Amino acid sequence: MARLAAALTLLFFATGLSPSRAEFPTLVASGFSVRGLERVRDYLRNEVATGKIPGAVLLIQRHGQRILLESFGVKDAESRRPMTDDSIFRLYSMSKPVTSVAAMMLVDDGKISLDDPLSKFIPVFAGTKVAVEKHDENGKVVLATEPAARPITILDLLRQTSGITYGFYGDNPVRQLYAKSNLFDGDVDNAELAERLAKLPLAEQPGTLWDYGHSTDVLGRVIEVVSGKSLYAFEKERLLDPLGMIDTAFRVDDSRRSRVAEPLPGDVPLSTVKGLGDPVQRRRWQSGGGGMVGTADDYARFAQMLLNGGQLDGRRYLKPETVSLMTSDLVPPESGIARDYYYFPSGDSGFGLGFAVRVVENPLLPTGEYRWDGAGGTFFFVDPKDDMFAVCMLASPSQRQRIQIELKKLIYQALEKQGP
Repeated sequence: MARLAAALTLLFFATGLSPSRAEFPTLVASGFSVRGLERVRDYLRNEVATGKIPGAVLLIQRHGQRILLESFGVKDAESRRPMTDDSIFRLYSMSKPVTSVAAMMLVDDGKISLDDPLSKFIPVFAGTKVAVEKHDENGKVVLATEPAARPITILDLLRQTSGITYGFYGDNPVRQLYAKSNLFDGDVDNAELAERLAKLPLAEQPGTLWDYGHSTDVLGRVIEVVSGKSLYAFEKERLLDPLGMIDTAFRVDDSRRSRVAEPLPGDVPLSTVKGLGDPVQRRRWQSGGGGMVGTADDYARFAQMLLNGGQLDGRRYLKPETVSLMTSDLVPPESGIARDYYYFPSGDSGFGLGFAVRVVENPLLPTGEYRWDGAGGTFFFVDPKDDMFAVCMLASPSQRQRIQIELKKLIYQALEKQGP
């Protein structure tokens, strides 16, 4: 190892690469290429330099060792505050895996069953109808309703098959109805939002289509009913504080505002998506589907716990078999659950309980990888086969998909080289 470290030292001087001496043994043991990781860094540096993104924080971990934690660019293009490793980002839908884990902790406790009907916890959902499109006498498409063939279950909420949709993408009549229904009028909380959603028709029969929507928000309300606590209070007590996720919450207090990363001026506006605004603003709604903020380091603790099969630092959060279930494809073709244009996991992936799960292997990306992302640009993936994960934090809604694809390729190319 000493001879290899000396050889790497000469390489770094020759090439201009400059990882610290402490990085040598970690990189050698990790299987990552030093040059490959430098290409990862260069990619994000170039994205900043060319004005495509204001900044980013990238964290890669393998075999329980931190391979890379680096910040790029600035938090705010107007103030030019440098990005820092502890910058706070709006997580948007990266909140969903956290809420899903919290719910499965209650399943492990025996307080919830996946087969439980939603109406057991929120009775108003017992009367929810399903929307159907019909034509009136003039041939115009109108919405009618029909009874649900079966109740919405907790499983449906977790795998996005409840029929509860979103109103901010797509233009079919049900989504238009959601968009115009004033779901977020006033200072709503989880209880009020669930009541309002229950009065709207489902977009389709439960268990028939993967439909990305407010399912996880409603799941957050179920957690409140079962635990007798607010969603944040339950997650803070059982998950966030024990894991050391000190900056993960549903709002940012005034003392931490300077750490919040902001998108470029003129980027896709997301401040009103799903009723979410300034994370410093006090509001009652704790959106389990999209309302959290956090840091790369916080989310790394969460990802490592999952990669470890539900435990971290000697404390167990989920049973190993629970993590295995959550990260298995529960919407395969034989399930009869349909996929449409808005099947966001993509064609090479199924969906578990809060995560997309890769089921088709390609030369770079292995099967079994599970992941999710957020509308603001954040994303993460966990790769059990290679015993690694990565967390990338961006405040860049318009660039997120492109960067996620390219950056993941570069990370795996760095791993494939298996040396300097």
